[in-house]
Amino acid sequence: MMNRHFSGLLAAVLVVFPASVQAQEPVDTALVLAVDASGSIDPLEFALQREGIAAAVTNPDLLDIVRFGQHGTIAIAYLEWGGPGTAETVVPWSFVSDAQTAGLFADKVLRAQRSLQSYNAIGDAIVAGHALLDACPCQPTRRVIDVSGDNPDNRSIVPAPLARDRAVDAGIVINALAILQDSYAGASGQPWLVEAYQAEVIGGPGAFVMTADSRQDFERALLDKMLLEIAAPVPKRNPDLDSNKVASGEHSARLE
Repeated sequence: MMNRHFSGLLAAVLVVFPASVQAQEPVDTALVLAVDASGSIDPLEFALQREGIAAAVTNPDLLDIVRFGQHGTIAIAYLEWGGPGTAETVVPWSFVSDAQTAGLFADKVLRAQRSLQSYNAIGDAIVAGHALLDACPCQPTRRVIDVSGDNPDNRSIVPAPLARDRAVDAGIVINALAILQDSYAGASGQPWLVEAYQAEVIGGPGAFVMTADSRQDFERALLDKMLLEIAAPVPKRNPDLDSNKVASGEHSARLE
């Protein structure tokens, strides 16, 4: 049953990018920005998120890293998620190599209509991001899904750990940005949402969770996160990295 749901969600997203029209352009990173648009986010908070994305993508420090990459280009897509199976590609794949192309992508993000979402299906967002990466009209050195949110997965058709493990098996790295809304700590002493994302969302060599102390801190945190994602060395699969370690979050900083 779960395999059928997973395949169905993949097929639904892949329809947007038929393989027959893909032109394969080499890029250093193909990055899906999977952003929380669920009902817990009011219009002002949502605007801060989009403004943070636009500012991060056009930041000169980030563009310097892009420019000095092997190919000097990255591919970015912007996806909004919320309810079960409703993740939506709001801005499709764009190639960013300089201030002009970064500005065009940022403008599309700022002008796009907000998608209609309900509540917290992160697993389905990962499925949608996986499908987007499979359909990218590019040949990336790295493939990354960048998930940001303020709550754990709780309504997915495909649970986040399962979607994460399938993406990692396909060579995708999943990082997370936890937007903290309280000061509660988990068993390890870290914020409880960080622990949830470590256990259920992130995966792949070098995967990490970064935190934003508030919506106002989103721009700073996202920029720091994207700098790491785009500048990261090419991940190599570690033969000792098994599914148990992935599920328990014991897989961060595994680069060779």
